[in-house]
Amino acid sequence: MSATEETSASQHVAKNFLWQCDQASHVATLTLHRPERKNPLTFAAYRELQTVFSALANPASADVRAVVITGAAGNFCSGGDVHEIIGPLTQMPMPELRDFTRLTGAVVKAMRACPQPIIAAVDGVCAGAGAMLALAADMRLGTARSRTAFLFSRVGLAGSDMGACALLPRVIGQGRASELLYTGRSMDGQEAERWGFFNRLCEPEQLLAAAQGLAAELAAGPSFAHAMTKQMLHREWNMSLDAAIDAEADAQAICMQTQDFHRAYHAFVTKEKPRFCGD
Repeated sequence: MSATEETSASQHVAKNFLWQCDQASHVATLTLHRPERKNPLTFAAYRELQTVFSALANPASADVRAVVITGAAGNFCSGGDVHEIIGPLTQMPMPELRDFTRLTGAVVKAMRACPQPIIAAVDGVCAGAGAMLALAADMRLGTARSRTAFLFSRVGLAGSDMGACALLPRVIGQGRASELLYTGRSMDGQEAERWGFFNRLCEPEQLLAAAQGLAAELAAGPSFAHAMTKQMLHREWNMSLDAAIDAEADAQAICMQTQDFHRAYHAFVTKEKPRFCGD
C-alpha cells in the first residue's frame, strides 16, 4: 500500500481495514474490518497500520488533513487475534518476540508522529491493542455501551504495552491508569468519559458522523498549525516548563510566517471567515 494509493483513492479495501478518503472534507476514515471477530489485529494488520500512518507524514498525503479510526459492526477492536497472534507468540524465541513488540509500538509511534489529528470513534469492544489504538489517537469519542479494557494482565503480561504506561497516566491520571493496567478490568462509556478517556459520548448511530464532523472541522482549520500543535503536545512531555515555553515561542514564530496566519488577519479585518490552506 503506497502513500499515493492510500491518499488518492476515494476508497481502499485492505485485508484488515477499509480506508476511505473524502476529497471534499480532506478527512480519511480507517475502519478496522474483521467484524465476525470484533475486528482483531493480526501480524499483517500491525504492518499495514504502521505503513498507512507513516505514509501520512509524507508530502504526497497532504490532502489528508484529519483521520478518523473506527471499527466495523458495532465494535472498535478486540485486540490481538487469539489464534493468529497469541498462539504463535507462545512458540517464538526472544528475538522474534522483541521484533513483534517493537512492531506494535511502531504503530503507536507512527500515529503520534503523523501530522494529522486522529479521532477514534469507539463503540462496543475496545480491548488490549485495540484500546492502545484508541489511546494513541488525539481525541476519542465513545458510546455508553462501549467497553474499554487494557487487559494485558489478564493474559499474564505487563500493562506496559505499546506505550500504555506513558500514555494512559497522561490522559486519565496515574492512579486511575494504575488501576486499569493492574486489574485489566473494563470501563464502560460513562466511566471512560468521566475519567477523561473519552472527550464525549454519542449515540451509537451518531458516533461515526460525529467523529467525521469533528475531523472535518479540524481539517477546515489551519492544518500546518494543527500539525505544530500535535508535535508540541508530543515533544513537551519530556521538557521542563521553561524549555516548553521557549520551544513554543519558536513554534509560534514559525506559524506566524505562514500564509494561513496572514489570511486569518486579513479576513478578520474585512469581517470575513478565513479560508485555511495549510501553507
